[in-house]
Amino acid sequence: MGKLYGKVAVITGGSSGIGRASASLFAGEGAKVVVAARGTENGEETVRMIREAGGEAVFVKTDVSKAADVKSMIKIAIDNYGQLDILFNNAGFEGELGYLHELTEENWDRVIDGNLKGVFLGMKYGIPEMLKRGGGVIVNTASTAGLGDHAYMSVYCASKGGVIRLTMTAALEYASQNIRINCICPGGILTPMVERISLDEEVCKRARWLPIGRLGTPEEAAQAALFLASGESSFITGVCLPVDGGFAAA
Repeated sequence: MGKLYGKVAVITGGSSGIGRASASLFAGEGAKVVVAARGTENGEETVRMIREAGGEAVFVKTDVSKAADVKSMIKIAIDNYGQLDILFNNAGFEGELGYLHELTEENWDRVIDGNLKGVFLGMKYGIPEMLKRGGGVIVNTASTAGLGDHAYMSVYCASKGGVIRLTMTAALEYASQNIRINCICPGGILTPMVERISLDEEVCKRARWLPIGRLGTPEEAAQAALFLASGESSFITGVCLPVDGGFAAA
């Protein structure tokens, strides 16, 4: 039996990168997975990959910044599988890069809504179902950008710093109700987002300077999420785990 046998997991941002790797890994460990993403084609491709490997999954088109979409995402998990055990709030994006005074208000709204509000909405509508079950696990994707300063990424840093504080506060609120809430802080993971950022030479220098000497893979970040989602971390809540090749420690 896998580490998540008999569990139902919802994973946002499941169409690529860490989300796709986590969806495949969780399914391989026995979870029934709801893959949520804005992109239908890539999201359905993740589901096909899982099913071809013998796992069970469904796709739901979701914009995590919209309450109606998040409610529907949780409802589909319940309607299809009868329960919600694991919620991985992973969806996010970098937005515009540049000097703060040159960034647009529209960019602020999009990044904060997608990265921070999306985590809030996921927990807001996911936690009630976990309370009905007598517990559950939530993993949120923050970033090393929420732990330290990254020039030209002020809005992204603000959003991910907010995810960290939201995670830790919620962990305190629900610890006594058997809901564990943690986050991973990826850094230097070779995802489509990092590939986009690397087009900026200055950011590229920062993103690729890692003590371990290489970029990480989405699968390595997914392994960290799996640890926090599984019973192996049963006494861990309120933790923000860097997955960054030593970047945060440097």
